[in-house]
Amino acid sequence: MSAASAWASASAFDAMRWHAGAGVMIGALWLALAIDHWLGEPPARWHPVVWMGNYLGWIGRHIPGSPSQAFVAGALAWCVGAGVVCVVAIGLQRVVLAWPVWATLVSMAVLLKPLLAWRMLRREVVGVEAALATSLDAGRAQLARLVSRDVTALSEDEVRESAIESLAENLNDSVVAPLFWFVLLGLPGAAVYRFANTADAMWGYRGERGGRDWTWAGKWAARADDVLSWLPARLTAILLLATRRPSFETWHALRCEAARTPSPNSGWPMAATALALDVRLGKPGVYALNARARSPLSTDTARAASLGNRTVLAFAAITSIAGITLSLWS
Repeated sequence: MSAASAWASASAFDAMRWHAGAGVMIGALWLALAIDHWLGEPPARWHPVVWMGNYLGWIGRHIPGSPSQAFVAGALAWCVGAGVVCVVAIGLQRVVLAWPVWATLVSMAVLLKPLLAWRMLRREVVGVEAALATSLDAGRAQLARLVSRDVTALSEDEVRESAIESLAENLNDSVVAPLFWFVLLGLPGAAVYRFANTADAMWGYRGERGGRDWTWAGKWAARADDVLSWLPARLTAILLLATRRPSFETWHALRCEAARTPSPNSGWPMAATALALDVRLGKPGVYALNARARSPLSTDTARAASLGNRTVLAFAAITSIAGITLSLWS
């Protein structure tokens, strides 16, 4: 066989492998979303995010208290945990990639599913509205399952605003961002992102929480999540607004409103949701998004959930089109 023939054969093989890889990635993404829609979350004892939380809870209790020691120990604990998660995900991915295509696709979807949680998020947020229909105290209790802030003094409007904000923020953290990193880096990308986001949720606080000061102990975790969430958060915001056919003025307003929150990322999907629904969202005494709009009504929680559905489907569709286009050009 000539060198040219050998090169052509190798190129054809590489192209076939890329086509199969793109197909598996797209198929696994859609199948994982379908599993989430049909079955929801796996039992806690089999849930990798629960395992991550157990590790972070255990190691967090052993981080020293002085600022310098807390920062170093927190950073090392984060890196060890992320490293283990990455190695395990790489190993699992290599194993399933060696199987027949259909088995690889199904296995990748099953492994990816616990790293995203759209059905559970949507159910919990809609549950806040159902609880509010019973009583304000019931609504506050349901909201407390979603947020870390003190809910005891929130009014009915503020409970509803917090629920919609939680849906918007976690739409990125629990769905779009894990899928974004899965598309870019495969299962290890999604797994490490979920570890980083879980660490931020448990450690990324300024001041005291759970009996200790996390200002320095959680600083590395908070910054790591900021970096990994930066692009997905803005992509989520764009998709949230794009489903509502916004004007140029709305895009400009998005940047202004997102800057009102202390977080460099969560303000983007929250501001986009406030603008898309044309409602006011805010945290009492901290910020208000789309402040001139009306307070959300009971029907707006369902509208927010529907908006989230369209955003997830839009992301999956755009990713699929991009993957197919790249595979055809390769």
